Amino acid sequence: MGSVCIEIIEGNPHLRSLLGWHLQQLEYRVHQAASIYQAREVFLSHQPTLVILDADLPDGDGIEFCRWLHRQQQPLILMLSARNSEADIVAGLKAGADDYLSKPFGMQEFLARVEALIRRKRTPTAPAYLDYGTLQIDLVQRRVRFQGEFIDLTPQEFSLLYVLAQAGGVPLSRSELLRRAWPDAIDNPRTIDTHVLSLRKKVELDPRQPNLIQTIRNVGYRFNMEILNTNISQSQTTKLARERFNNQRSTLSSSV
Repeated sequence: MGSVCIEIIEGNPHLRSLLGWHLQQLEYRVHQAASIYQAREVFLSHQPTLVILDADLPDGDGIEFCRWLHRQQQPLILMLSARNSEADIVAGLKAGADDYLSKPFGMQEFLARVEALIRRKRTPTAPAYLDYGTLQIDLVQRRVRFQGEFIDLTPQEFSLLYVLAQAGGVPLSRSELLRRAWPDAIDNPRTIDTHVLSLRKKVELDPRQPNLIQTIRNVGYRFNMEILNTNISQSQTTKLARERFNNQRSTLSSSV
């Protein structure tokens, strides 16, 4: 079982440590997180097969984070919660949880549920399509649809956008973006700035005042996931299309 990676996201340090110890005795690789912020970092770094998620976390809603997890590499999710009403269980399962275990629970039952979930997914498969609301990324055809329009991206712009979006709003440094999005080793982190500038011209309503790909001072860049959940009006979409047309026309005129 050493090849199976499990992430435990639990606000109670004693329970988190206890669960981790028992799983390690079964030779699972275990990574732990005490908050949603830590949980995102651990998930993106280790891509676990199974996520054990506390529904009541100190810095956010476990149900909402479950939805985020479900949109990623679609890991198995075992939700733990002190809430045991039928409505709470249904809400957890609809958010993407594969199983729901009410607290308090016995350790043997917990381990049996973990093993049952692992049997479902012996060989994880990569997703073919990612849906972030107003942004859809087709990983097979390498196409991007944003706010109802297909965006013409270069291969490198596509990879950069995918890595930023997959981070789920977590800021990524330039060196981290180079490591994840570039096929070859590059020593110049400023390469990221050039490609971000080009990408912003294609996906931002106003590239001079970007609100989708945000600059995080002294860190790097982050993808503003919140804006993807905002309903874009028809007038805004039309304006975006007009801006792109005018930008393309200006580029053609200047090159003549």
